[in-house]
Amino acid sequence: MKIVFFDVLKIEQSVFAGYLGGADVTYFEEKLNENSAEKAKDADVVCIFVTSTINKKVIDALPNLKFIATRSTGFDHIDCAYAASKGIKVSNVPAYGSHTVAEFAFTLMLSLSRNIIKANNYITESEDFNYFGEMEGFDLNGKTLGIIGTGKIGKNVVKIAEGFNMKVIAYDLHPDLAFAKENNFKNNFMYKSLAEVVSEADIITLHAPCNKEDIHLINKEKISLMKKGVYLINTARGELIDTEALVWGLKEGIIAGFGADVLEDEKPLKDGVNFLASGLATDEDKRIIGLNHELMKMPNVIITPHIAFYTREAVALIQKTTVDNIQGFLNDSPINLVK
Repeated sequence: MKIVFFDVLKIEQSVFAGYLGGADVTYFEEKLNENSAEKAKDADVVCIFVTSTINKKVIDALPNLKFIATRSTGFDHIDCAYAASKGIKVSNVPAYGSHTVAEFAFTLMLSLSRNIIKANNYITESEDFNYFGEMEGFDLNGKTLGIIGTGKIGKNVVKIAEGFNMKVIAYDLHPDLAFAKENNFKNNFMYKSLAEVVSEADIITLHAPCNKEDIHLINKEKISLMKKGVYLINTARGELIDTEALVWGLKEGIIAGFGADVLEDEKPLKDGVNFLASGLATDEDKRIIGLNHELMKMPNVIITPHIAFYTREAVALIQKTTVDNIQGFLNDSPINLVK
């Protein structure tokens, strides 16, 4: 079978080649989308990352396709329903960054709460070791942390927050009351409604998947409920937040700071001018790109380029699980299938 990898760095290609020696494998650093699908026209298996897009047009352009392996937990970049209708199986990496991403959420919290970026930039630009009022931060100790989504990552955020002596409130469609009881978070951890979490928390961090019903879970209505001076963290999916409402909340001073590793409609940002010139950009894409660029220029905003997962430990696990997924399919014993 012919296997084609997309969006894979040269340094990663050598790792996969070591695992898949003897297989018919081709590697491309570019993303898989409608423009690049021609390069995989004979592929039986494609392996992608979240920055690729496999929609109906891409699937139709790959007549031999039988299996899609995404090197991610999320799979909203794949039209799984259409793939299933064509008999194409899809696998993901179900768990690789539950500690990694949770730690990164606190990296963003601490960077905002202690003005780390501002202080570092001041030193770099001035070489003056005197501090000033704008560097004054605040303690996490005693603050109320609102967690939206208590899957594996959200649960690890709860555990880390306990170490900071934070009060934790959480919203989840399926509250894990056994988790709360088992970990003895009686007074410092409780489930509440989404409205209660967003209105009571000093810091809100998102760890929910982004299903269709969760798009713009945080919108103008929810932001209007938030405490003035709240801090918002997103290491989950950019589409969970309505970017226009977010910019409004920051300008109104409701949101004192925003830390994000993901943005709504972030794929065009990775392709930049090429995407805008491709003819694929819709008016909505252009609107959100403009809002994202506005966010990037705000002094109380920290944005990183989707690297919350990016540690040597997590990358190694992604690579190994991806290879296991591909080999499982080749051996007629597929694992980690998306359902």
